[in-house]
Amino acid sequence: MASCWWRWRWRRGCSWRPAARSPGPNSADHAALSAPRAAAAAASVAVARTQMSYCNLMKSLTSAFPNMYRVSRFHHTTLGACSCSKTQSGEKYSDPFKLGWRDLKGLYEDIRKELFISTAELKEMSEYYFDGKGKAFRPIIVVLMARACNIHHNNSRNVQASQRAIALIAEMIHTASLVHDDVIDDASSRRGKHTVNKIWGEKKAVLAGDLILSAASIALARIGNTTVISILTQVIEDLVRGEFLQLGSKENENERFAHYLEKTFKKTASLIANSCKAVSVLGCPDPAVHEIAYQYGKNVGIAFQLIDDVLDFTSCSDQMGKPTSADLKLGLATGPVLFACQQFPEMNAMIMRRFSSPGDVDRARQYVLQSDGVQQTTYLAQRYCHEAVREISKLRPSPEREALIQLSEIVLTRDK
Repeated sequence: MASCWWRWRWRRGCSWRPAARSPGPNSADHAALSAPRAAAAAASVAVARTQMSYCNLMKSLTSAFPNMYRVSRFHHTTLGACSCSKTQSGEKYSDPFKLGWRDLKGLYEDIRKELFISTAELKEMSEYYFDGKGKAFRPIIVVLMARACNIHHNNSRNVQASQRAIALIAEMIHTASLVHDDVIDDASSRRGKHTVNKIWGEKKAVLAGDLILSAASIALARIGNTTVISILTQVIEDLVRGEFLQLGSKENENERFAHYLEKTFKKTASLIANSCKAVSVLGCPDPAVHEIAYQYGKNVGIAFQLIDDVLDFTSCSDQMGKPTSADLKLGLATGPVLFACQQFPEMNAMIMRRFSSPGDVDRARQYVLQSDGVQQTTYLAQRYCHEAVREISKLRPSPEREALIQLSEIVLTRDK
């Protein structure tokens, strides 16, 4: 009965409707895709099956229906309407990363100061990923959100020192989680180089991750705001709970997406959402603004991970800086797999045994590429980004607000 329900949902064009308590967009986002949208999606599947590059996939989608990212039946506020070169007040803004880096000069140097350690080996391990080669996606969002909230509240153009500290703390928590994840996954490469655990061993890598978390906690305590401390300590709890969720599987097909999205929120989106909320609390007393910041971060964070899961099938190792098909090898059923399972029910057995039998990984990958799982996951990420735009558009116009809107587009179109 459950599999029939899934196939019925897929024929309607909306491959998934989350449980009421799952961390997703509001209920309007979960309506079925319209018949024209489903038809356009079907027309693009042939191209998606033959082109492995995510960039090529996005080109095929936009050529099939160029208004894909400008017309949404779910929201009246569209990406196209908001993504302009000037705000309503006429102020120009530049690339969001350039705009954000105004407040992040010396970011990695300041993080290394927080990690001041006398033991040479532990120091080298702890600083290993703070080499300035990361995307700094989270710190960029945090400082842009800080400015957007400050401008909304009292037209202040400055980022407070405590708000900038949140950007550093967010990057430290994120990096500590990468070190720990690599140990759990026995990963051998990250950002195009060997992982900490492969160079120094698993035991030392765990301790290095712990040290980074402790340094982040000390920096958080110095801010001295109990509300902010509570908000960001929730992130660490969510990271642990998310990892436990990832270790489990759901037999009930109808529960798998809710399980997958809850894991995605806790492991990826919680840090972005709560960091955005933290800087809004420091810059503005209005709870409504805090909720806007949180919802923007949550929706962008989930979309970011959905696209990451797409890239695991469509990008090459050189682009990603880590092996592709890694999730299947770890036994993980991500969005593209769950969508593909609706067209190829034989994947259910593979999901439950976590792709552990010989040939499972290769067969599952082929099923995903033969299905429209990649495309469906991309559509889902698009809807989360539309919700993020809807939320952030409630703030007063500013260059930073428009940059945050543009970042939601970058999340959708990135190829690494």
